[in-house]
Amino acid sequence: MKRLWLLFSQTTTVLLAAYFVVATLKPQWIGHNSQSLSGAVSLIEAAPAIGGAAPAGSFRAAAQKASAAVVSINTSKAARRNPNSNDPWFRFFFGDQGSGEPQAGLGSGVIVSASGYILTNNHVVEGADEIEVVLNDSRSARAKVIGTDPETDLAILKIELDKLPVIVLGNSDGAQVGDQVLAIGNPFGVGQTVTSGIVSALGRNHLGINTFENFIQTDAAINPGNSGGALVDTNGDLLGVNTAIYSRSGGNMGIGFAIPVSIAKQVLEGIVKDGQINRGWIGVEPSDLSPELAETFNVKAQQGVIITGVLQNGPAALAGIRPGDVIVKIANQPVADVATLLSQVAALKPGTAARFSIQRKNQPLELDVTPGVRPRPRNTNQ
Repeated sequence: MKRLWLLFSQTTTVLLAAYFVVATLKPQWIGHNSQSLSGAVSLIEAAPAIGGAAPAGSFRAAAQKASAAVVSINTSKAARRNPNSNDPWFRFFFGDQGSGEPQAGLGSGVIVSASGYILTNNHVVEGADEIEVVLNDSRSARAKVIGTDPETDLAILKIELDKLPVIVLGNSDGAQVGDQVLAIGNPFGVGQTVTSGIVSALGRNHLGINTFENFIQTDAAINPGNSGGALVDTNGDLLGVNTAIYSRSGGNMGIGFAIPVSIAKQVLEGIVKDGQINRGWIGVEPSDLSPELAETFNVKAQQGVIITGVLQNGPAALAGIRPGDVIVKIANQPVADVATLLSQVAALKPGTAARFSIQRKNQPLELDVTPGVRPRPRNTNQ
């Protein structure tokens, strides 16, 4: 009897031990959930990606490729003292104005050269006394302004650091509406941020933002602080420099604008090589062709830009262009309006003749015009 009782006790002990082990490790085998026994929740977890591969449709590779070359730009402006603040009568009527508080600003930029050249917006650094550039790897450096181009709202900075990441310049002329893009920058100073969207439109102008406008429009979220940052394609190559947004609230509404990299490259090369941008200029006063102007000058042209004034001894006058002439094409490219004329003339190389297609009353003419250098500061003459 004792042996039977001992055998029963040992068997019961082994079975209970096995039960608790199974209930703890595999509760589903005995119809219990783990929460009732251990307080844990039974979860189903995905298997880790093989080799850390990106999920389908991810922009991870493009973002990682481009982000290293996108920087944050912090600017400061010293407080400006009122020039009359030392006048005792001024202080009597207006009090001591003091020197005020220094102003701080923020924006973004893109490293485009291993030698330290950075593209950003002119309005980001305009008037700044000190400019600090902070890289994505947390390194920072004081930046020097190499040159600015207010007419395109671009500026070129330079920093002195080793082993700089450099963005690859893409082909903005090949971009099409519907292409997927990423906007990278430092919105509101929260840190580098990547947003995605598509190319919403190309060749946007007549916005009143810059003198020369040929914007890429995108719905990728762009907010204050993104100015000067990168608009990249799905390969991580630079398509444009984020510049402005359309907004009634100050925040993103899905309408942002970027300067194409083709324009930014021209500005960069011109500033680094010559210290300024030398644009074409022919010395005329243009107007969009309207029925009233056509009737006034007795012109039968249906398209083009009518010239209402010609600067004496200017490039256009020397080439034979007269008031009332309609410029139809420049270098075989159609001229649709004044903005188009401005951009096409500015793109001409000063000192090199270009063929202009003109209509004078009912007579078509071909004239070779040698543009001069566009005067600075800007004016309304083309």
